[in-house]
Amino acid sequence: MLDPRSRILLNALVERYIADGEPVGSRTLSKQSGLELSPATIRNVMADLEELGFITSPHTSAGRIPTPRGYRYFVDTLLVSPQAHQLNLNEAQSHIHGQLPQELVSSAARMLSDLSSFAGVVAAPHKPPAFRHIEFVRLSERRLLMVLVAPDGDVQNRVLHADRNYTHSQLIEAANFFNENFAGLPLDQVRARLTEDLKRLREDMVGLMTVAVETGGEVAQSSDELIVSGERRLLHSQDLAGSMDSLRKLFDLFEQRTQLLHLFDMANKADGVQIFIGGESQVVPLDEFSLVTAPYQVNGQIVGTLGVIGPTRMAYDRVIPIVDLTAKLLSSALQREMGES
Repeated sequence: MLDPRSRILLNALVERYIADGEPVGSRTLSKQSGLELSPATIRNVMADLEELGFITSPHTSAGRIPTPRGYRYFVDTLLVSPQAHQLNLNEAQSHIHGQLPQELVSSAARMLSDLSSFAGVVAAPHKPPAFRHIEFVRLSERRLLMVLVAPDGDVQNRVLHADRNYTHSQLIEAANFFNENFAGLPLDQVRARLTEDLKRLREDMVGLMTVAVETGGEVAQSSDELIVSGERRLLHSQDLAGSMDSLRKLFDLFEQRTQLLHLFDMANKADGVQIFIGGESQVVPLDEFSLVTAPYQVNGQIVGTLGVIGPTRMAYDRVIPIVDLTAKLLSSALQREMGES
């Protein structure tokens, strides 16, 4: 715990560094903090803060800059009520538009990037493992094409390797059975009900039904997407210009997606805005970057996460409300779209 004087000086130092990007000296802190302290006293407090790991001194300057720990303390205990530059709600709503969930998600990613000037990232809504319609097409003797239409109209195709040769009429029969009995149900319920129905199915259809349900579940799990917008803005960030190695690692994460998706899945469990500073997330283990996330929901259920990735020296008091507002707007837009469909 820091005493009130140390908290005020740390707060002033972080705010000044975020605004200017230059190491902060004791004279600047004296003016910025509003405390009537001598330069010697301020230097002593700064030395204590440096020893505690909240600030550090670049070798080229007598001033100090925040460490990831300093930013964390600033965000957690000093940033009491973040207020963005007054975001016009009607104007912000116009950023998110589209007829399909995918279009709304892409719009939200662009909005995050446009308003923050960093990279906007949205983990697309988790698609419930269900189907609206299914068809089977014979490709060769034991190879079938399964066409799976999701409740939102998305179409996925998968090749099945059957246990035996099926005729055209048998494939139609199997598809009709699925569509009449299971359309719209979550696939885990389909799997359970199918197990009960196996006794009344003809033996020659059991293998096809089983592999279709298992493959359908894999399709749903692999359909999660990460939409990234504005990542090239990071190339022009003053703070990242000299960190090309870190930028390359971050762009590798953007390309591979898997690790970021895992982090966003973890953020789904958070209540409201969550902030990962520097290497805290263990998924983006780069001290030069921070990630501000918030979950979004439909019908009261969290279905995905969105956020902004930018340099550690970001205006958290501006970015936090941008992320929070975008999550609320995307939730509302998805709710309307799903209610009308």
